[in-house]
Amino acid sequence: MGSKHVAVLMGGFSSERPVSLSSGNACADALEAEGYRVTRVDVARDVGRVLEELKPDVAFNALHGPYGEDGTVQGILEYLELPYTHSGVLASALAMDKERAKVIARAAGIPVAESKVRNRFAIGPEHPMKPPYVVKPVNEGSSFGVVIVREDQSHPPQVIQSSEWKYGDTVMVERFIHGRELTCAVMGDVALGVTEIIPVGHSFYDYDAKYVAGGSNHECPAKISPNIYQKIQTLALKAHQAIGCRGVSRSDFRYDDRHSENGELIWLEVNTQPGMTPTSLVPELAAHAGHDFGELLRWMVEDASCLR
Repeated sequence: MGSKHVAVLMGGFSSERPVSLSSGNACADALEAEGYRVTRVDVARDVGRVLEELKPDVAFNALHGPYGEDGTVQGILEYLELPYTHSGVLASALAMDKERAKVIARAAGIPVAESKVRNRFAIGPEHPMKPPYVVKPVNEGSSFGVVIVREDQSHPPQVIQSSEWKYGDTVMVERFIHGRELTCAVMGDVALGVTEIIPVGHSFYDYDAKYVAGGSNHECPAKISPNIYQKIQTLALKAHQAIGCRGVSRSDFRYDDRHSENGELIWLEVNTQPGMTPTSLVPELAAHAGHDFGELLRWMVEDASCLR
């Protein structure tokens, strides 16, 4: 084990670069502590050439967002025949496209919210859907570009058509689901526990709530009824398998229990490259299942392969 050379891919050039650097360095430190020989690779356009020269045994993919999470770098790694962690080309591309992932989830019997895809410039002065609804980029992560439109808002959010918008021209308009934010990780073919995410000082689980210390509280395990807890685990594993994910993934849910304990449970998306920062959810869920951070990463490295 200790002789394996692991290239930790991090950074990149998506809007999630800072998160990826944090994830990558945390993983590299832990892998070194586990006895692996580690090279940290800040990914640029020449990543294929860099990896050919390094000749590592495994690529640990700690990239987030476009190019690192959407099948692009996975295709390069397949071409190089370099074993890598997380999901493969097709599953990564499907999961990154929120609307296409929902088509697959719906076909698998997973409850999803009504939504429609629009060009941002085609959204006129009238609401594209009865408020409340959410507008989000169709292929970004870390809540970049997410806008919540409340019931009393008289028109669609103007930022979507402004020059400030930098998340692509295709957006998804999705019914807003009231309630609690819940998440469940999958490790191989096993659903881990369920965490409730409680934002602190934020209206929803946005970028700062995710990555700034104190931005959210994580209730692990979530204090919900056993049947809802088990249902979330079942749906997370079903989404992981239906989309074709490998290694570790994390599914996010909304649970509206305002009127009844059985309430409405909605699957939002699956993350094929979940964060591995000090405030991230998957390391906490793995620890709750008895796997410390080093053990989790060691499992991911030993699970690495091509043709994922």
